Amino acid sequence: MSKEYSLVWDLDSIYSGGSSSTELQTALKENKQELDQFVQNVKDWQIPENTDDASTFLILINQNADVARVLLTASSYLECLASADVMDERALELAALVYQHQSILKTAEDEWYEKFAQISDRVWKEILQQNGFEQIAFVLNEARTNRKKKGTKEVEKTINALSVDGYRGWSDHYDTIVSKVRVKVEIDGEIKDLSAGQALNMLNHPKREVRQAVFKAYSNSWQENGRLFADTLNHLAGFRLATYEMRNWENVLAEPLSINRMEQGTLDAMWNVIREHKSTFVTFLNRKAKLLGIPKLSFYDVEAPLVFEGESKKYSFQEGAEFIIQQFQKFSPKMAHFAEHAFQNRWIEAEDRDNKRPGGFCTDFPVAKESRIFMTYDGAPGTVATLAHELGHAFHSYVIRDEPFENTDYAMNVAETASTFAEMIIADASVKEATSKEEKITLLEDKIGRSIAFFMNIHARFLFETRFYEARKKGILSVDALNRLMEEAQREAYLDTLDEYHPQFWASKLHFYISEVPFYNFPYTFGYLFSLGIYHKAIQEGDSYEDKYIALLKDTGSMTTEELAKKHLGVDLTKPDFWESAVQITVQDVEEFLSLTEDL
Repeated sequence: MSKEYSLVWDLDSIYSGGSSSTELQTALKENKQELDQFVQNVKDWQIPENTDDASTFLILINQNADVARVLLTASSYLECLASADVMDERALELAALVYQHQSILKTAEDEWYEKFAQISDRVWKEILQQNGFEQIAFVLNEARTNRKKKGTKEVEKTINALSVDGYRGWSDHYDTIVSKVRVKVEIDGEIKDLSAGQALNMLNHPKREVRQAVFKAYSNSWQENGRLFADTLNHLAGFRLATYEMRNWENVLAEPLSINRMEQGTLDAMWNVIREHKSTFVTFLNRKAKLLGIPKLSFYDVEAPLVFEGESKKYSFQEGAEFIIQQFQKFSPKMAHFAEHAFQNRWIEAEDRDNKRPGGFCTDFPVAKESRIFMTYDGAPGTVATLAHELGHAFHSYVIRDEPFENTDYAMNVAETASTFAEMIIADASVKEATSKEEKITLLEDKIGRSIAFFMNIHARFLFETRFYEARKKGILSVDALNRLMEEAQREAYLDTLDEYHPQFWASKLHFYISEVPFYNFPYTFGYLFSLGIYHKAIQEGDSYEDKYIALLKDTGSMTTEELAKKHLGVDLTKPDFWESAVQITVQDVEEFLSLTEDL
């Protein structure tokens, strides 16, 4: 290897000193003063009656962006600290303070939006044609439209004030419980005491007896804390439903669809096409069961690797990094250069150690115009792909770093497009570079596993959450009721092809407890299929597509999902055609896998 990349990230370049950072304290103190000034300026601002008043409006826009940048940077920094060390209570305390400031900002923004929602249509149109407004017109129009759908100034002020201990309070409570979850399991005669994150990684162990033992202990740990998790989920959802009631919102999907800037017709078209092709993936799961020597797969077998003698490939972190850079280079030299920059500058926390949160993420620091990636790297091809996935997020943020701040707030569904696109480059390259039939089968299975995750696992989460919120309108759900609802959703999503399910999944999955974004599920599937369509186009056009891809990413924060697809791909997402063509790409992978394993 030509480089030695660190497994531990550098956060000192953002704020030095961790959760005791004096730099962070100073930044938050100064930001609070600017926030208070913004709040006062919003109160004093008079609704423009002509374009002569537009200059004050622009000053407010810039001030709002400056305050938000610092709060987002501080929030990301503290999220990184708390994720890398779940015992860092000081980071959690400061995060709560930052959230209070964000709540104040949100209240001021709501009052501000209410005022410019009252600007006459004629004056509004003329203002947006002025210099400084044209580039961010979409975001301003969106804020104006969305504000009209919300409650009065008093209602929104109340919601924002209560959300500190409502949304965020219950979300933080979940993190506190998870930090205490330990999984004790006997493996090869030795008792291991694992964190939730370490146990989750072991569910991909090649030995089934290990997966079974870990899964049983893992499930028991979540069940033992079931009432705590049930209280948390019920009250978090209860606060959300109360908020919707105060705004007269009846459809629980209205907010997540709005956040993702997509139409109900697009969501329906996507799921309908997936349902039509699920039988193909059931055939794959049944074939995998046969190859593993078992009658039917259980939940803990779905992501288990297929291991042939001598074919269990592992990548050191350096090898994984170099492989990603090399494959990015074939598609986009700019992506490759960016990835190398991220590795060299220690933007990635990948060490496998105790007291880390499970899962992975990429978060942005808008003041520094940098990103950081959190994950636990174990060297399997799947974690190399996960690393590429998070680098895709970081590249997305990188290419829009110099866009107006308002246009950098892109939705989750298109965020998952960039990440999944990067992951697809690596997964596809791994399969193509396989040196034996057995290695190709192993890597193809890992690649198809992503389709299973997005078409079945994510679908189960969507079904569960949709039904849970409808049931929650009628009252609190018990642990048993939540377990039952989760298993029913999994059985439906997997077409009841598994032998054993994971009823406690609702407790173990962080995504159900994220306060900022409801329904943290379907955007993943959207991003996966949307990225497949882009990837197919990139292969067809070759080197010339790099700049077109970057142009698409730059537009993600300034138009609806449907507009983005129409402009850059020439497709209508509310119709099944695009989704059909994308799913067919994954079907071809299954057909190749079935052909390769026919005689095994």
